[in-house]
Amino acid sequence: MRRVLCCVGILGFLAGQIKISASTSAPGATVVGQAPAPAPAQPAAVPQPVDYQDDASWLCKPGRKGDACDIDLTTTIVAADGTLTREAFTADPKAPIDCFYVYPTVSTDAATNSDMTADSAEKNVVAQQFARFGSKCRTFAPIYRQLTLRSLQVALAKNADPLALFTAGQQFDDVKAAWQHYLKNDNQGRGVVLIGHSQGAYILQGLIAAEIEGKPIQKQLVGAYILGATLLTPKGKDVGGQFKQIPLCRKPGQLGCVVNYSAFRSTLPPPANTLFGSSADPAMSGNCTNPATLGAAGAPLHAYLSSTGRLIAVGGPPLKPWATDKTVETPFVSVPGLLTGQCKSNEQATYLEITVNGDSADPRVDDITGDLGGVKPLANWGLHLIDVNLVMGNLLNLVEQQSTAYRSRR
Repeated sequence: MRRVLCCVGILGFLAGQIKISASTSAPGATVVGQAPAPAPAQPAAVPQPVDYQDDASWLCKPGRKGDACDIDLTTTIVAADGTLTREAFTADPKAPIDCFYVYPTVSTDAATNSDMTADSAEKNVVAQQFARFGSKCRTFAPIYRQLTLRSLQVALAKNADPLALFTAGQQFDDVKAAWQHYLKNDNQGRGVVLIGHSQGAYILQGLIAAEIEGKPIQKQLVGAYILGATLLTPKGKDVGGQFKQIPLCRKPGQLGCVVNYSAFRSTLPPPANTLFGSSADPAMSGNCTNPATLGAAGAPLHAYLSSTGRLIAVGGPPLKPWATDKTVETPFVSVPGLLTGQCKSNEQATYLEITVNGDSADPRVDDITGDLGGVKPLANWGLHLIDVNLVMGNLLNLVEQQSTAYRSRR
C-alpha cells in the first residue's frame, strides 16, 4: 500500500495552523542561558474504555430527539432551467435494517486523540454524510476518540501508513467496543450496513477483518461502504487483499459486499502523488465501485450538497448562486443532471471520475465546490471533502435495494 495519510492536508486550511519543529540541541545538552531540560515525562495513563451504555457516547441512536441525526435535511432541487422545488425528508423509525457509521477525521481538539464531546465538527459531518440514511435504516453513530487533525499532521511527517495507523490505538478500540455493544444490546439479529469515510473507512476495514469476516455475524452484513479510502485487491480481482471472503459489489441487490471509491474531477485526475486509489505493489490495485451503477458505465449522480457550500471540515471558495436570481433557503440542494460519475483508471490510480455538466446558456450554476485548496485545488486529494455528498442519493437507493434483497432471503 502506498504510505499516504488521509485527511491531514486539511490542517493547512484550518484557522490556527499548527507548526511542528524539532530542537537542534543534542539530547541532554544544556544551552547557555537556557533552563535545564525538564525531567522525563511520566508514562501516559492508560485510557479508560468508553461506556457505550451511556447515550452521551453516541451521536445517533434510534428514537432519540435532538441528536445529531434528528435534524432538518430539507432539500431544494435545482433544475437545469432554474426551477426550484422543495423536497422534504422523513426518517423511518420502523426501518427494517440498521446502519452503523464511523465518521472521518474532523476533530480540531488539541490532543492526539479527540475527547468524547460531540462538537460542531462531529455534528456537521453527520449532517453531511449520515443522517439522511435514517430514511432507510435505523442509525447508529458512536462518538470515538479519533486521531485529531493535529495529531495526523505529526503522523504525516513520519510518512505513516493509514491502515496501520487507524486500526491501532484508542480510535480502533473505541469503535470495536461500540460495535460489540451494538451487537449485544441493539442489533437483535437485524441486517446492518457499515458506512465509513476516510479515517472511519480505514477503521471499518480493520473492524471487518477482525470482527466480522469469517464469523457468524457476516451473515447479517447487508453491505459495507468503505468510502474515500484505498481498498486493495489483487489486480483484476474483486476479492482478496484486505478481505479474504467479502467481495466488491458488482450488481444491484448483491449482499455482504463492499462499495469503495474515491472521487476526482474529470479535469483533475489522480496525479503521481495521489492519496487514494493507488498501490505500491504492482500485483495489487485500488478499486472503484460506482454507487450509481455498480458497473463500468457512467451514470448521472444523485448528489445532496450543502446549500451554503459547507464541507466536512473546511470551507471552499465563495459559493455562486445555485440559479440566477434565485435564493435557496433549505440546508441542502440537489442538482439533477449536473454531475456524472464513472469508474476510471489511469497509470496512477483507480477512481470515481466526476464530470460536471455545466451549461453557461442555462440559469443554473455551472460548477460545484468541494476541492481541498479552494481556488487552487490540490489534485492529489481529489474531491475528498464531498466524496459522500456526491453520491448520497445513489447510496440511499443501494441501501434500499440491498435491504429488500436481504429481507427476501431471510
